[in-house]
Amino acid sequence: MWIFGRKGASGFSASSTAEDVTEGINGTGLTAIITGATSGIGMETTRVLALHEVHVIMAVRNTESGRSIKENILKKIPNAKVDVMELDLSSLASVRNFAAEFISSGLPLNLLINNAGVMAPPFMLSKDKIELQFATNHLGHFLLTQLLLETMKRTSHEQKKEGRIVNVSSEAHRFAYKGIYFDNLNDESSYSPIYAYGQSKLANILHAKELTRHFKENGVNLTANALHPGSIATNLLRYHNIVDGMVDWVGKYFLKNIPQGAATTCYVALHPQVKGVSGEYFMDSNIAQPNSYGKDEKLGKELWDISLTMVAP
Repeated sequence: MWIFGRKGASGFSASSTAEDVTEGINGTGLTAIITGATSGIGMETTRVLALHEVHVIMAVRNTESGRSIKENILKKIPNAKVDVMELDLSSLASVRNFAAEFISSGLPLNLLINNAGVMAPPFMLSKDKIELQFATNHLGHFLLTQLLLETMKRTSHEQKKEGRIVNVSSEAHRFAYKGIYFDNLNDESSYSPIYAYGQSKLANILHAKELTRHFKENGVNLTANALHPGSIATNLLRYHNIVDGMVDWVGKYFLKNIPQGAATTCYVALHPQVKGVSGEYFMDSNIAQPNSYGKDEKLGKELWDISLTMVAP
């Protein structure tokens, strides 16, 4: 990624790392939930936030792997506050169980980082009979956010601190179907792995924008933003062996490494430059522009209403 080092208005660039963008920031007193924290940018985001004294809850499917990563972090950062909780975003029941357990713990919640995702698998349905990418990348995070909003509002009010919701989206939102195919979400005959992935990532952007509209209407001190972490070689590519091989060949020249990939997430979550900023789309730790569908308020409202219906008990 050395050829893409131009700095933006924030003073950071594609080559900035998660530690670069959080240098000097004190996260003492903050509590964060990070989904998909056992690999890739989720794991690096966990480590860097813990390094800055944020209490991190790793929300993960594989708790054994989560505990192993926690132990590794504690070896390097003995004072780190990291906990592991089970969460399978492809299961709405699992999302409800996680939220109920977290709420019953009485912990505050300042940061919700909706990071986990699945990329371009063959057609599959979730446990709730919903196309897997839409179910995991959008719907699970949508329900999780809904269930934790009151805790975030209360934390913000009691601590007099801004709460932040961070949706890890992707430039792949530009490869979505035309908008979101609400009538064909579970149609195998029209399924395209890449288009469906783009659709779920477009949903992440629209979700953040619609959250922002609700926050402004209700006058709460919360923000919601989406971001593209960059093109990174992670296990999201596990369904594509040929692509994975190409990544190994050219990746060192054109792809970000994991610390660079986690930078924008950490920037949006912690940096004071982002205070009061909401409903935006970030890339390389700078504000960027999504495509026209990502700015479509009508589409965002429709997605919100349909998502509410889909996650209803």
